[in-house]
Amino acid sequence: MFKLRRFLADYKKECIIGPLCKLFEAVLELFVPLVMANIIDVGINQLHDKGYVIRMGFVLVGLAATGLTSALFCQYFASKASQGAGTKIRRALFEHINSLSHSEIDRLTTPSLITRITNDTNRVQQNIAMIIRLLTRAPFIIIGSLVMAMTINLKLSLIFFGAAVLIGLTLYLVMTKTIPMFGAIQKKLDGIGLLTRENLSGNRVIRAFSRQKSECERVDIATEDLAKASIRVSRISALLNPVTYAVTNIAIILIIWFGAVNVNVGEMSTGDIVALVSYMTQILLAMIVVANLVLLMTQGSASAARINEVLETEPSVKEKTKDYISVKENSPKIEFKNVSFSYPGGDDELTDISFKIKRGQTVGIIGTTGCGKSTLISLIPRFYDVKSGAVELDGVDVREYPFEQLREQIGIVPQKSVLFSGTIRDNLKWRSQGADDNELWEALKTAQAYDFVSKTPQGLDSRVEQGGRNFSGGQRQRLCIARAIVGKPKLLILDDSFSALDFATDAALRQALAQSKGDSTVLIVTQRCSTIKNADLILVLSDGELAGAGTHDELFESCRTYREIYLSQQHEKEAQK
Repeated sequence: MFKLRRFLADYKKECIIGPLCKLFEAVLELFVPLVMANIIDVGINQLHDKGYVIRMGFVLVGLAATGLTSALFCQYFASKASQGAGTKIRRALFEHINSLSHSEIDRLTTPSLITRITNDTNRVQQNIAMIIRLLTRAPFIIIGSLVMAMTINLKLSLIFFGAAVLIGLTLYLVMTKTIPMFGAIQKKLDGIGLLTRENLSGNRVIRAFSRQKSECERVDIATEDLAKASIRVSRISALLNPVTYAVTNIAIILIIWFGAVNVNVGEMSTGDIVALVSYMTQILLAMIVVANLVLLMTQGSASAARINEVLETEPSVKEKTKDYISVKENSPKIEFKNVSFSYPGGDDELTDISFKIKRGQTVGIIGTTGCGKSTLISLIPRFYDVKSGAVELDGVDVREYPFEQLREQIGIVPQKSVLFSGTIRDNLKWRSQGADDNELWEALKTAQAYDFVSKTPQGLDSRVEQGGRNFSGGQRQRLCIARAIVGKPKLLILDDSFSALDFATDAALRQALAQSKGDSTVLIVTQRCSTIKNADLILVLSDGELAGAGTHDELFESCRTYREIYLSQQHEKEAQK
């Protein structure tokens, strides 16, 4: 929690005034037993004055009203600071997560990040509010009650100190036991989040294979595991209130017992006994608050640690400068120089890859499943950094570019078609916010999406549901291609983006791309030889290595891997057409 204090920098006033208001309320509360003692000793026992009792009653009402007003001010400041800090934490988490490379996001996992930005942040937010409201008040009430008890009777105040020590020891033991448990519970919540995400996104697959029962069992096992862990923590935490009540009530019995003896011998008055019992009750209530506060802070500490883990995670892919750099006009558009790459903790995914791509070329990348095609193209926009070697764009190592300059010239369509909730227009303008409707319709025509978009009643303003679920797989794919084309990027990367298209649409799309691409360089990752047969250059990957590079005719004759892939899809006679 201490590391997150920077998010309260703009709420120093609230963090100071709030506790002071609560402290003022606590001071007023400490006067209440003294007023009650005076009512009993003076108003009733000595003067028998009804008017005095009524006046002191109004004093009690005044103290209560003033204390309530002060508490309300504290509540306002605590809410303002906690809500503001929570907003800042969420914003900081979201911004930092967006700065992380794919490697860090893969390690932290998406469900865990969602839990941290929602559930964990909410807990920290609640902790901030409770700390402002109660962290100063409860200890002050306890210490103040002890001091006031000492002023009334020093010997009986030892009972207060004994009770405070026993309760404090109980709090310490519970806290040391539960802190690690709450961290484990949060991890189990991450697991449930992962299962939920998988089941919701893969609902059709689950139904297709009639796996509803087994998936319910998986969720039941995970939730039962979470329940058992929560019960273990609750059993330990449940000791707090009974122990606190038991110790406090025993202390009250001792106060009344020994206090009665002192009243009999004339060393104390009846009002003093009532005041001591009131102070003991205040300590009891304060200890209960502290017990609950300890539980909240224990949970909050576990959540804060998880938030700090994200904020302290350094991105492995960093930009060296934000200033635009000059490129080499006469150099190849893309050049891989002895590139090797491996995912964290894994073997080499790519090994010693070298090739050159000229400006304006259409390049096909093909290979068996899992050979590293998508990994290779993800190195160009620096989603990952190479292990060794270099990837150059326009003669400059991609690691030298600022992210904005590097990625603004690249239009990329990933394997999984991702659309965002909004309208078709909103989605198409992701690359170029200033694109007009003519550009958008032109991109849709090129992507073979014009027909179905123009037939919708709202056209470009047609609604896109989350993930584009109101469109078919082929429609989503074509909309994603259109989005990448808008703004005419200098480099267009299509990562297996024709997989959901029929052969006729595939051919029409390739023809439209060839006519509209101008001087743009196009990289097409595909499993279909027919898609890249007429490409200027074809790169063939096999087990992370470059098995061949050339035109279709050259590779059919010289590259065994390409020949096998082609013959598995086409008859040998088709190779010469």
